Amino acid sequence: MSGTIDIADPHRKDAVADATLELDFNVKRIEEVTLSGPPALMARDLMSPYVWREPDGRWGMMVRAVVRAGQPMTDTGVIWSGWSDDGRHFTMLDAPSIVPGPGDHDAGGVEDPTVVRRKDGYVVYYSGVLADHSHGELSYATGPSLDRLTKSGVALASSKSEGNTKEATVDRTADGRWRLFYEYAADEASRIGLAIGADVAGPWTEQPTPFMPRENSWDDWHLSTGPLLTDDPAHPVMFYNGATRDARWRIGWVAFDPDYTRVVARGIQPLVTPPPSDDRSATDIAFAASVVVTSDAIWLYYSLEDRRLARAAIRRS
Repeated sequence: MSGTIDIADPHRKDAVADATLELDFNVKRIEEVTLSGPPALMARDLMSPYVWREPDGRWGMMVRAVVRAGQPMTDTGVIWSGWSDDGRHFTMLDAPSIVPGPGDHDAGGVEDPTVVRRKDGYVVYYSGVLADHSHGELSYATGPSLDRLTKSGVALASSKSEGNTKEATVDRTADGRWRLFYEYAADEASRIGLAIGADVAGPWTEQPTPFMPRENSWDDWHLSTGPLLTDDPAHPVMFYNGATRDARWRIGWVAFDPDYTRVVARGIQPLVTPPPSDDRSATDIAFAASVVVTSDAIWLYYSLEDRRLARAAIRRS
């Protein structure tokens, strides 16, 4: 993908999910997202672009940088930060913000950043991977700036029934507690869990499973968390990631009631599907990471093929 792709509005009528709400989303436009930075970053592929707006109008990004195919596997990821004036072209810092180790729980890699902006700085959830790459747990770091983060340990540990906790999506409850969506592994599949806690690292109270895969569908096996669209608090929406058993990931959407206790609508077809590729090494994956609402668009940021970044302008109808 290069430049901008304009997509005609197909006026789909496919949003007949657990239907108590008439709602639909369409992609208006897709744009490439580019980064400039030091050679150590530019030599890697890019995934999981978490993008947000600062009070001064700048666009911030944290992204997972991964070793390219064919190169020695030193780690499963390093997390880099950067800034942009337009939300498309980011200038990255000279050094990564979060690197593997020295603790055992993330010695093998750091992945999938999620940023929470607070008055005193930042909380960054990330996936920490063991040195042998066999297991991961949802971890977090805090600090006054993106280049001064301190690792704080495990935010949500795995359990016997929920392994490889990762991919945090965070919202706050009306009384100020933390609502945490996360991906976990169970029964040879990825699933989405939900917990509510008193603070950044809990303690957590598990909630009912927010939604499940659908039979004979593009999301019939794997589910993974995606960003929340909360500009309409009566109907919060998650742009989630779903896949078949052979891990062909697409991006869909699901709408909840205000307390996330019930699904009120869910798109039938994927919202974002990877474009055709002549590259046999390309993976068939589109994976949502963040969403930013501006005065003229809903911008959904995602990765393609586990190596390049894009954003889609979304229309709500």
